[in-house]
Amino acid sequence: MIAVIQRVSGASVRIEGRVKGEIGTGFLVLLGIAHADTAEDVVWLSKKVAGLRVFGDAEGKMNLALPEVKGNVLLISQFTLHASTKKGNRPSFTEAARPDVALPLYEAMREALTRELDQPVQTGEFGADMQVSLVNDGPVTILIDSKNRA
Repeated sequence: MIAVIQRVSGASVRIEGRVKGEIGTGFLVLLGIAHADTAEDVVWLSKKVAGLRVFGDAEGKMNLALPEVKGNVLLISQFTLHASTKKGNRPSFTEAARPDVALPLYEAMREALTRELDQPVQTGEFGADMQVSLVNDGPVTILIDSKNRA
């Protein structure tokens, strides 16, 4: 499971012209689910995201996590994070989970983040054509792969 976490001062997702999810300060999380991912990856990654200390403290150091800044999460499913570009110029997505595997894990991540943060998580719509807008604060962008825990 791969998460691209962007610290934002605002982010939103539109589907067919209407806003589906929107946040102020917080994280835009692009989530890529591989066919080998499990509920264990969800638990580990949700704790990692919720505890990630990348917000400025009183001295301007990245020392605060989402709960300390009353931040929110916008979670977007993005299978293209598992693109392989080793051969040719057309990406292969063979590592990305099929919807019957990915959708339950995506929902589990939303539920796990909701529990970890004790607040609802905004989302896009799994499998939909989405337009995501954000103001990357910093910019700060962090990549976390649940298979690289060591």
